[in-house]
Amino acid sequence: MGMNAAYAGPQDCPEVIPVFPLGGALLLPRGQMPLNIFEPRYLAMIDDAIRSHRIVGMIQPEPEAGRQATAPGLLQVGCIGRITQFAETGDDRIILTLTGISRFRIVEELSVTTPYRQCRVSYDDYAIDFMPRAGEDEVDRNGLLKALRAFAKANELKIDWKGVNEAPNEALVNALSMMCPFGPREKQALLEAHDLRTRAEVLVAITEIELARGGGDPETTLQ
Repeated sequence: MGMNAAYAGPQDCPEVIPVFPLGGALLLPRGQMPLNIFEPRYLAMIDDAIRSHRIVGMIQPEPEAGRQATAPGLLQVGCIGRITQFAETGDDRIILTLTGISRFRIVEELSVTTPYRQCRVSYDDYAIDFMPRAGEDEVDRNGLLKALRAFAKANELKIDWKGVNEAPNEALVNALSMMCPFGPREKQALLEAHDLRTRAEVLVAITEIELARGGGDPETTLQ
């Protein structure tokens, strides 16, 4: 999905962003994340984002935070996405798609009057995120596909193999990282992997660990 805005580097990204804490959710550069927004504070966040830079920061709460915590601690690394699709449902919900731009590191959480949280962030550690398909040639595609086939077979997953075979390495690694049914810690490890090759290696390692445990969700469809 293309974007009407160009993000060539950190200078093109806002320093202060609204953040959406969501456990187990992973957004990566140039990846696409569908969201169903219904809580009033996040409806306000989306309205404000559309009026300004159309940027939302996806980040995970600390895994130890309870589900009922109103302001759980945040992990330090997340990923910003631009709202590239938007639809109102007529029943006080918004369906949207975020397209990932760059990872960020939290500098500080701000004291704000908005119902949603906002952070000052830095993108300086993630210059590579602004370079599409960087490091694709270093990915062990055969090893990745071997692990995917074993995981799919063990968990009876439905795979769009035509799409997998046609996908370039960046799209393949990032899409699998975002869609595979792993826990919050594993998702964060994939997010924080330095580059594409490292992310692919982490993805294979996590997949092999899950296979050894006999884990996975047989109802998941990867496509």
